[in-house]
Amino acid sequence: MNRIKELRIEKHITQVRLSIDLEVSQEAISAYEVGKHYPSAKSLIKLREIFNVSIDYILGLSDQRCPVVRADDLKPEEADIVQAYRRLDDAGRERLLSYMQGYLDARQENKKQ
Repeated sequence: MNRIKELRIEKHITQVRLSIDLEVSQEAISAYEVGKHYPSAKSLIKLREIFNVSIDYILGLSDQRCPVVRADDLKPEEADIVQAYRRLDDAGRERLLSYMQGYLDARQENKKQ
């Protein structure tokens, strides 16, 4: 499960911190990372939320971090967001994505408390 290790390092999360979030032992995290054991369905769902990637990506079944979203799958307000995003310049897009990630990270932290 190298993907779990890669994602954990990318997010600057220790094995201990991830074990607390998943409610498993640090040894379990280590076993996931070396492919000795696989996470439970409950843990996979939490990993998906923590790392904001698909379960298929976590399991190495896909190289796409997130599932493909088709235009006809979008709600009208989601389509409006995409259109607004496309009107931004590169700096605006980067700023918006940073803001959204900060918001999601803060929301995740609030859920833990």
